Amino acid sequence: MTLSQRIRLLVKLGAYMQGNSEAWQDTKERAFRSNGWFLPDFINRSVQNIAAAFLQEPLLKSWTEAYPRLAAADQEPRLVGLVMAGNIPLVGFHDLLCVFISGHHCLVKASSKDETLIHHLVAQMISWEPEVAERIRFSTLLKGCDAYIATGSDNTAGYFDYYFAKYPHLIRRNRTSVAILTGNETQAGLGALADDICLYFGRGCRNVTQVYVPEQYDFEPLLEALKKYDYLADVHKYKNNYDYNLALYLLNNRFYMSTPALLLVEDAGLFSPVSQLNYSFYNNRSALMNELAANPSVQCMTGDDGIPFGSAQSPALNQYADGEDTLAFLISLNEGTFNKTAFHNEG
Repeated sequence: MTLSQRIRLLVKLGAYMQGNSEAWQDTKERAFRSNGWFLPDFINRSVQNIAAAFLQEPLLKSWTEAYPRLAAADQEPRLVGLVMAGNIPLVGFHDLLCVFISGHHCLVKASSKDETLIHHLVAQMISWEPEVAERIRFSTLLKGCDAYIATGSDNTAGYFDYYFAKYPHLIRRNRTSVAILTGNETQAGLGALADDICLYFGRGCRNVTQVYVPEQYDFEPLLEALKKYDYLADVHKYKNNYDYNLALYLLNNRFYMSTPALLLVEDAGLFSPVSQLNYSFYNNRSALMNELAANPSVQCMTGDDGIPFGSAQSPALNQYADGEDTLAFLISLNEGTFNKTAFHNEG
């Protein structure tokens, strides 16, 4: 398959994902039934983001044109092992997309928490173009690969680094996102921030789990904006987390603010448990920006000094996880130029 053929197939997949075929609707329903965290609205949101921001012909052409080597006809396909996460619907799709568009083949270990959707989409691509069956395969064991891309926690990253040490690899670790508020935000802006915080129950690396606010900040507008997600309190798995964390603060007589579905707690930690949003006060925004920019645990920053509120969960094709250019990594495999130390320093 040429690059243009791969692009056309991906555009066709995007149109399919935005459609209402019975098989696709049934697949999304099965994904929800197999994982209670995957609410239908969240599945549809993820699907729409992928179809609109990734699988459009002008976007794919513009993205790939920045990598002239992709169009070369003399590339030798490598086999890339993909270990996917399962915290939000189709979270591993971008890695799969990068491998496919690069011309390499991939062996995918899908998360048991998010295998229904990705299996169906690959099967759909194979039904249109049988050659895809040679390019994308699924397995529970990833052996014999030339390179690896693995997503997991900080704990699993250590194992990945050990097992894949002999091979070119990208290892994704724990990351999260933050927001910097000035106190001058509009209610519409805070409503968009509520999406960054609460979409997918706050379980993604692009979800905001820490907000930085100026001294004497008025939290009332933010609390009001967060009420749009009060319905999350009706989800049993989520409510269990909320009740547990609330009980801890009550027992320890610790100050907190709350909506029916979210606890706001003053805590310097970047990562917060499910159902909780951490906040911290700042008095020097420039110093805070520099500190966060240098922190490897920060995936993205939202606010006046970062990406717009509401866009955290809608990354563009060239907004790579962990700030490491996945497509450049894959191209380096073909050119024999991969240098792990240099690549990671560059990323």
